[in-house]
Amino acid sequence: MQPGTKNKQMNIYSKYAPNIFLAKCENRYKKGDIIEVETRYGKVNESIVHNLIYEKGGYFFYSITRADGFNSQERAKRKAERLQGYSDNAAKRSNEYHEQSNEGADFLRLAEPIKVGHHSEKRHRALIERNYKRMGKSVAETEKARTYEQRAQYWEKKSEELNASMPESVEYFEFKLEQAQKKHQFLKDNPDKRSHSYSLTYAKKDVNKFKKKLKLANTLWG
Repeated sequence: MQPGTKNKQMNIYSKYAPNIFLAKCENRYKKGDIIEVETRYGKVNESIVHNLIYEKGGYFFYSITRADGFNSQERAKRKAERLQGYSDNAAKRSNEYHEQSNEGADFLRLAEPIKVGHHSEKRHRALIERNYKRMGKSVAETEKARTYEQRAQYWEKKSEELNASMPESVEYFEFKLEQAQKKHQFLKDNPDKRSHSYSLTYAKKDVNKFKKKLKLANTLWG
């Protein structure tokens, strides 16, 4: 099969590392082949084959990218937008409940006592109860809006990050590793520049972290 050729043989996703899925295939493919990969929910995505990562149990496991360019950054961005929409809707409902809780505000502002036994007693108590419940709902919706907003901010930040699920991560982690190594060497050579006793240890951990990330990225896309 020539690279770039579309193959309709069904394949499935297989988790390889956090946020990284390979295509588990019965057939052998070449780099550049376009294959269809099915999710566990039955959705099929056209994907481009990159590297053969390993073979196991008669199956071939390939690193892939979506043919339509959709990746983890785009997924995070859409999730952030969806959560922001939830937050906006909850805030809108909160405002509506708050406005409704002002029913009879002019009357209640007079602080008239409930006239026990009077024909107005039932209406007076019902008005207070309605407004109390509405205010409670307003507060609850405000809390929902705040929670959704925080989650939206988290996923918005994620949408700006590069990770090993993308081919361009090789160059990115090469750069991050170089930065980490320079910082580690600088702190090693200049003890007086360490802000605390663990500065050198943390710098070394960053070097090891980016070495690991670069190794994974190279395995997938190098």
